[in-house]
Amino acid sequence: MDLVFERRGSGPPLVLLHGIGHRWQGWEPVLDRLAGHRDVIAVDLPGFGASPPLPDGTPYTLDAALDVLAATFASLGVERPHIAGNSLGGLFALEAADRGLVSSVTALSPAGFYNAAELRYAMSALRLSRLAARVPDLVLDGLARSPRRRRAMFGMIYGRPDLIAADVLAADARALRDAVGFEPTLRAGGKVRFVGECADVPVTIAWGTRDRVLRAGQAVRAQQRLPDARFVWLRNCGHVPMGDDPELVAKVLLEGSDHPLLSAERDRTSA
Repeated sequence: MDLVFERRGSGPPLVLLHGIGHRWQGWEPVLDRLAGHRDVIAVDLPGFGASPPLPDGTPYTLDAALDVLAATFASLGVERPHIAGNSLGGLFALEAADRGLVSSVTALSPAGFYNAAELRYAMSALRLSRLAARVPDLVLDGLARSPRRRRAMFGMIYGRPDLIAADVLAADARALRDAVGFEPTLRAGGKVRFVGECADVPVTIAWGTRDRVLRAGQAVRAQQRLPDARFVWLRNCGHVPMGDDPELVAKVLLEGSDHPLLSAERDRTSA
């Protein structure tokens, strides 16, 4: 299937994956900072943003998502690119690394490290955010323009919603509201935990100190699961940190992808 994407810059390829209910534009605050050093490809995942849903009858599983990503890499002419992801995209990025599809991974508050109670909380918070976005567009625009109301509506997702333009917040809310992949992906995610090792692939995990969706205990669990990973706290950043501190996030992404590209052909030969 053909995914919608934005491609900028030159250098080693770096694929960016957004979280559940989001869209490639979530990476807009860091894209130009990255594009001076990387061939940046920000993707709308299946059923989100402007990308079509998975074909009828195809479940929204990790295997299906990774098959689509591998096919997308091939169609774009990139072999084992660097990859970064936020939330759901972070889980997909870690899985891609564990399956030998990428050369490095940087995961921002990745999903997949929650216990049952934490998962129920996160699912409820995301569904409530989507429900709140179902108000009429004029009301939604007004909420995004009001400093007090935007904190109430968007503070669950962003650590500093006051730093993000009102039209961007409103468009994000519409993308969450209209995402046909939201419910099937959320339901499928209830059965998923990351249990891989990402052997021989450099891993960076970064977590916002103001993340109210996937809280700090999951960051500790991620460190325990991947003890060799580089870990970074993103001070004063929320669950979607790119708009909270673009300079810091871009720095983490560039450092996380500052590794030689791995060759799938070389790996097959050495095996």
